[in-house]
Amino acid sequence: MARVFNFASGPAVLPESVLRQAQAEMLDWGGHGFSVLETSHRAAPFVVVMDETEALLRELLGVPANYRVLFMQGGGHQQFSMVPINLLGAKFHADYLLTGHWSLAAAAEARRFCSVNVVADTASSGATRVPRQVELALDAGAAYAYYCPNETIHGVEFDYVPDTGAVPLVADASSSFLSRPLEVARHGLVFACAQKNFGPAGLTAVIVRDDLIGHTSNRWPTLLDYKVYADARSLWNTPATFAVYIARLVLLWLKAQGGVAAIERLNIEKSALLYATIDGSGGFYMNRVAVPNRSRMNVPFSLRDDSLNDTFLAGAETVGLVQLKGHRSVGGMRASLYNAMPLAGVQALVAFMREFQRTHG
Repeated sequence: MARVFNFASGPAVLPESVLRQAQAEMLDWGGHGFSVLETSHRAAPFVVVMDETEALLRELLGVPANYRVLFMQGGGHQQFSMVPINLLGAKFHADYLLTGHWSLAAAAEARRFCSVNVVADTASSGATRVPRQVELALDAGAAYAYYCPNETIHGVEFDYVPDTGAVPLVADASSSFLSRPLEVARHGLVFACAQKNFGPAGLTAVIVRDDLIGHTSNRWPTLLDYKVYADARSLWNTPATFAVYIARLVLLWLKAQGGVAAIERLNIEKSALLYATIDGSGGFYMNRVAVPNRSRMNVPFSLRDDSLNDTFLAGAETVGLVQLKGHRSVGGMRASLYNAMPLAGVQALVAFMREFQRTHG
């Protein structure tokens, strides 16, 4: 069957060229006569893949030399625990900025390990904006400060990096990772799940400053200690080998597109086109997020008449526009415009939206 335009929020669309290369190499990877799915993670050819994937991430994001790049499993939910376990040290509280579903979930998990100081909370008032720097009630004595640069479900994105002074800043960058330049040096730790912008589910990248590693109590499980991964170059246990292999291909694809700065320009063009269609619909379509904080990656929108939702989704599928249903907690529609979504996909969506409004408005 023909490929469709897939607007899934994650696991999400991958570059077609990457999928075709993986398909071609499925039985004979790199001339070895076996699949990458069948190799030891300690075999020399796969260690090269790990090293090249790290090197590509460092190059594309400009990761400073005093930061480690770690590859692990467990997704964002495991990082919600690992961050306090590793970064609290002798302290008992941390700062959290609450802007939507995922920062709320992270704070809830952190409360199992420490006292959470809510620096600002725009989630409780609808998650339609991010707090400004002057609103942040930061604590200079906190172990770290935590935020989510892009809330996937609510479509809310920070347009600045919070200034937390000497307190290490932690970012759950999963859904905006590699979609725009990232000031790594302004963060103590950044983590991102691969299934949004650089691979399939099962892989999580952690970029962490050297001085924040090695402070975990020995009462915690070995696999929850960043130092274990750092010392073993992410090979202490079996990593998600196929996910790392795909991530390397995606990063090579991104580099060939011109890197992060080039893909940011395309992402701006794609999201601007969709938001202009929503805003220009006379209220037929609506997005409630404050304009400066509208996500480039995840665009939620609703219809003026909710009774048309199912008709809209069914009609979209008939023309090859799939996985547009909004998250169950907010309803409506959501179009995720990750790096691998071509401009043609957004143009097709916009054309359908205009025609749907013409026939149902």
